[in-house]
Amino acid sequence: MEYNVIFQPSGRRGKVAEGKTLLTASHELGVDIEAPCGAHKVCGKCKVKLETGYFEKFGIDSQADHLSPVSEEEKKILKPEDIANNYRLACATEIKGDVLVFVPEESRKADQVVLDTGKERVFTLDPAVKNYFVEMPAATLEDHRSDLGRLQDALKEQYGLENLSIDYFVLRELPNVIRDGDWKVTATVLYDREIIDVRPGFAEKWYGIGIDVGTTTVAAYLCDMSTGEMLIKDGMMNPQVRYGEDVLSRITYAMMNDDGRDKLHDAIIEGINTLAERMTEKVGLKAEDVTEITLVFNTAMHHCLLNLEPKYMGRSPFAPAISAPFDVKARDLGIKIGKAANIHVLPVEAGFVGPDNVSVLIAEEPYKQDEEIRLIIDIGTNGEIDLGNKNKLLSTSCATGPALEGAQIKFGMRAAPGAIEKLRIDPETKECTYKVIGDDKFYGRGEKSNAKGICGSGIIDMVAEVFKAGIINKTGRFNMKLDTDRIRKDENGKPEYIMVFAEDSGIGKDITVTQGDIRAVQLAKSALYVGCKMLMRRLGVNKIDRVTLAGAFGSFIDKESSLVIGLFPDCDLDKVAAVGNAAGDGAQAALLDKSKRIEARDVAASVEFVETAVEADFQERFAEAMAFPHGLDEFPSIQHILDKIPGYKK
Repeated sequence: MEYNVIFQPSGRRGKVAEGKTLLTASHELGVDIEAPCGAHKVCGKCKVKLETGYFEKFGIDSQADHLSPVSEEEKKILKPEDIANNYRLACATEIKGDVLVFVPEESRKADQVVLDTGKERVFTLDPAVKNYFVEMPAATLEDHRSDLGRLQDALKEQYGLENLSIDYFVLRELPNVIRDGDWKVTATVLYDREIIDVRPGFAEKWYGIGIDVGTTTVAAYLCDMSTGEMLIKDGMMNPQVRYGEDVLSRITYAMMNDDGRDKLHDAIIEGINTLAERMTEKVGLKAEDVTEITLVFNTAMHHCLLNLEPKYMGRSPFAPAISAPFDVKARDLGIKIGKAANIHVLPVEAGFVGPDNVSVLIAEEPYKQDEEIRLIIDIGTNGEIDLGNKNKLLSTSCATGPALEGAQIKFGMRAAPGAIEKLRIDPETKECTYKVIGDDKFYGRGEKSNAKGICGSGIIDMVAEVFKAGIINKTGRFNMKLDTDRIRKDENGKPEYIMVFAEDSGIGKDITVTQGDIRAVQLAKSALYVGCKMLMRRLGVNKIDRVTLAGAFGSFIDKESSLVIGLFPDCDLDKVAAVGNAAGDGAQAALLDKSKRIEARDVAASVEFVETAVEADFQERFAEAMAFPHGLDEFPSIQHILDKIPGYKK
């Protein structure tokens, strides 16, 4: 049995099978609803409102009993007045009849800002895929060589290329292509070993895409491989987010559902196809014009995209199915670019340290650094850390969780229009000013804004600012004795600070930071800090000379705020720099210069992976790192800031 389901304000409608949830219906009908917990009925961010009555325009009667009864999970998350007003959790509500559902502003996904501001890089141009123009003598009764033999001979005579094979799909069309070009063609050759495309006449340009598949976002870079120019960059939310916010929840989904593995694979492949089509169209090309893609990702995303069995990545000792770099046909993965196009996958380093970290390393090249000790942190749902120089390089991975990207935060959201991205609090008045994505000004009390929530960079600022203003102490506890109407207790009796009052917000309700939010950030930052310190101990150093913040997220966070909350060990702020999406840059480098692929293989084999969680004193060090900026460690670089914090003591 199927029923009519209508989502407003988008107006999307369609027939949905009985028993499916509203969240599943939203996916089927193309309606974006926030669900950062992966439909596990715990985050409460997929709240929707059932509109009851007969809707003549649509010819449906929408009633409360057309949905499953309110579940115990919903009763724990929704307020009694919400339930009375027909608010439901889309992930927990099954369809039993025709319904019209309204998606509130705070539950709607918006286009996320996934592209970064990074440093300019110059890449060596020597791609694995190259074009070769050849002229061949026409076939005659006296010269009855095969078309392929004729092409192979021409490539050998004119370019010295020997023993070339040809992709079957290219071979199928070769006779027509050669004659359409009047015996003049351009052959696209992979590694100077395999012909993967042949076009009539002279084709000067050929194209490739470097892609960084993150847990939360996907960033893609379309390049002209004849010149090395990056033509356009684009990005999107990782479509797998609907199955879980972090890698472990996605692995669990794949294990618990018979078709889970295929769904995870299909979702990201669909996303890559969308990006390829969208980018090529914008520059007047077709997706079929792309002859190669280089892919980087963490190990879990690596397995999900390649449709490898991921469950052993969720169990100790976290052994991957394959760690070596390898090449696979795009068509074998369902990626819709050139039929014979190549997909190059960079190597896995170890455990959860995947090709994305290797990609950061070949972009930043710390292994070529002389004596300076350099710390590189790629901040994301899964954080990767590298430490060292040319003498020795260590790495580790830590599960920071999605808190720094907006999930697990009461008013957290992804970096989209309406998200608070910067925030300042006056230490005297405790008043807050803030900036939202999509607007250039800072807003204060009494100024109407489009603020809907707070994203990662704003979260870092927010915690640093409430700490500097003395609103919370170094343990993260609120000071409820302060004389300000911005501090209160929430409906559960827990302290919270009002960043934006309801009348000034874009959602008609107070936007706050809660005690739970502070704790979530403490857990995330402690994981990063302990990872850094464990590497320092293993390397035998007590000081870091330079810190590099990688990742699109790292491009936007304030480095002073990061150090104030203790996101990483002390370092001169002048030596702390953001480099943008270094993993994406590494993917481009491997696309444009085949020697970088060899470099990636060698680096992955030589860097020493450290499993910090098994260290005997890990829990003790983790507890010490929960404090702001730390329970014991000194921070001379920002001591002048710490000295001004009311009630702060070393």
